[in-house]
Amino acid sequence: MLKNITHVRGFTCWGAHMGIKSKRRDLALIYSEVPASAAAVFTLNVVCAEPIKLSRNHIKDGKAQAFVINSGNANACTGKKGMEGAVAMAETTAKELKIAKEAVIVASTGIIGEPFPTEKVLEGIRESVKKLSNREIAGSLAANAILTTDTFAKEGFTSFTIDGTEINMGGIAKGSGMIHPNMGTMLGFIVCDIAISSKLLDQALRSAVDKSFNMITVDGDTSTNDMVAIMCNGKAGNKEITKKDANYNLFVSHLEKLCTHLAKLIISDGEGSTKLIEYRVKGAKSEKDARQVVRTVSNSNLVKTAIFGSDPNWGRIIAAAGRAGVTFDPEQLDLYLGTELNKLYPVLEKAQPVDGVRKKLEKVMKSSTIIILIDLNQGDAEAVGWGSDFSYEYVRINAEYTT
Repeated sequence: MLKNITHVRGFTCWGAHMGIKSKRRDLALIYSEVPASAAAVFTLNVVCAEPIKLSRNHIKDGKAQAFVINSGNANACTGKKGMEGAVAMAETTAKELKIAKEAVIVASTGIIGEPFPTEKVLEGIRESVKKLSNREIAGSLAANAILTTDTFAKEGFTSFTIDGTEINMGGIAKGSGMIHPNMGTMLGFIVCDIAISSKLLDQALRSAVDKSFNMITVDGDTSTNDMVAIMCNGKAGNKEITKKDANYNLFVSHLEKLCTHLAKLIISDGEGSTKLIEYRVKGAKSEKDARQVVRTVSNSNLVKTAIFGSDPNWGRIIAAAGRAGVTFDPEQLDLYLGTELNKLYPVLEKAQPVDGVRKKLEKVMKSSTIIILIDLNQGDAEAVGWGSDFSYEYVRINAEYTT
């Protein structure tokens, strides 16, 4: 079994089945044996779930000691009773673990608008506290317990060395549909044994999320429940990182690496997805411009349906880039497609179609992994993002979601 969150010092976890979902586990708990520096990013959807409202307050002091997550019910648009349920999750977790309720970050995922099954969730919390473990299986159970329409668990792990001290970092995530983050992701939870100040951790998380979870899309819908949260408990024993030095940069690079890994797993499991597409834009005037073009093209339904149909209709790609709200000279644009970054086929060169490329594209478009590179030739900035195709199966899944 690959390493997971249980290989991070000072953390235990569990995933329980409490009955919201008929067959799958639906309650996850992750606990740090000591108070940890913490940070989180949340959905920008103004219609947000009750646990989002609660956790925004709990994270304000930059400290946390537990993540508790239920799946099968989003606890969104549930009114006063929904908030009471979210508060009860935090209070029960805190009581069972003998920690402050403000040290508990609460998350939910599932169907919006359904009455929240508070008592079932609280029973699951009590069960999970009794079974907290640092065995590898516990990490996998927690990863499975946060899934909804996902077809597999999303887990990741990385380690690196700072001043001779080994640092371990692990994470889990969920997401398959309603994926177009405008902050972080669907749900993502990361733990690390590094010592770092809360202020710098918050900056590091936002930087990593912007380059990973915020650069993926399945269907263009930003959820009511999106959250990415991290706890760093200092159990590695390194000297605390309090400034943006080489150690901070190394931490950020590995955090970004882990977030990107989890984000790409989400895209590869997109509802009804048959292909993973990597979108690259270079030659932009600014990173903001590059990111905007990536997000516009990757979210185009016409682009996604063409890719699903293995149709080399590259005109849709260029049309989407042109409506991204970014100023560039279309006569300078280059377009490349392929399945490997070092073997991309030129489709347009300075806006002129390349002869004889269509045959090559027919083979490329049938691949399960496709790379699209747009060179604006306007500057030095670049960005990368990921998306899925748009299939008949996506429509079926979401047409029948609550039935």
